[in-house]
Amino acid sequence: MRFGRVGFLLALLLAPLAAAAQPARPAYRVGYLEAGEIRPRPWEAFKQRLRELGYVEGRTFTFEIRSANGRADRLPPLAAELVRLKVDIILTAGTAAARAAKDATATIPIVMATGGDPVGLGLVATLGRPGGNVTGLTTLSRELSAKRLEMLREALPHATRIGLVWHRTSDIDALTKRETEEAARSAKVSLTLQGVDGPADFDRAFGAIVADGASGLLVASSAMFYGHRRRLAELGLKHRVPTVFAFRDYVEAGGLMAYGPSYEELFQRAAGYVDRILKGARPADLPVEQPTTFELAVNLKTAQALGLTLPPSVLARAAAIIQ
Repeated sequence: MRFGRVGFLLALLLAPLAAAAQPARPAYRVGYLEAGEIRPRPWEAFKQRLRELGYVEGRTFTFEIRSANGRADRLPPLAAELVRLKVDIILTAGTAAARAAKDATATIPIVMATGGDPVGLGLVATLGRPGGNVTGLTTLSRELSAKRLEMLREALPHATRIGLVWHRTSDIDALTKRETEEAARSAKVSLTLQGVDGPADFDRAFGAIVADGASGLLVASSAMFYGHRRRLAELGLKHRVPTVFAFRDYVEAGGLMAYGPSYEELFQRAAGYVDRILKGARPADLPVEQPTTFELAVNLKTAQALGLTLPPSVLARAAAIIQ
């Protein structure tokens, strides 16, 4: 009897030690749905901000990462897979990813790191009061489309015709197309539009724009383009046409210029949304925010290859200059 009592007491004493020896199960499972190709710098910025907020990967949370690599048809099944895994929250990059996530669940919180007009696309009721399970950040493109056109005209002051390559099935590109048309009318510049369905159309689109007399060319921001950024940059050189893109990564791949929000900052801010929601905040009550930091990137090597001298006013505003 005494042995039994002693054994019982020992078991009580040793139980906490045994429990402590067991690996802790992560408290949260964070899903990540990317419409295009995962961008290393923004993704690392997101993880770094979570670490700063006290989260430890593998201990307090794990990631479930899914990327459509620019194929919109892959997004719905990937979103459904994250829902089946019962993730606690879904981070999305790209308008199509946010839409696929919203179509897949009305209960799991969704945080947009990037995307187009969430009100116009029906993702939230208003920016100030989203009203559902979606919130986060938007890269509203109205001013950006005009700014990219302005940058191209500043580099090409005598240009009277500009081209735009856009992805026909992309919601954000359809918006960019309309806004670029408005900006071109305001600037009294003729615009040549070339919609594409996929990479097989790129060379034809560039050639048609140049044949129509365009001095420069804008490429819209569909996730489909991102995975082919090097080829798009090479087509600019092949057709001897200056190119302006939406993201710095295109310039690092050989494009002439890019102007857009800092994606590292957007992903850092998205981590703040994730933190607040995991701590109990409701997406419906968290206003959708817009970018606050924008950056211009230029590639001087590409400018030289095109025989183009960029004006000092452009170079002075560049946050990144690729030599």
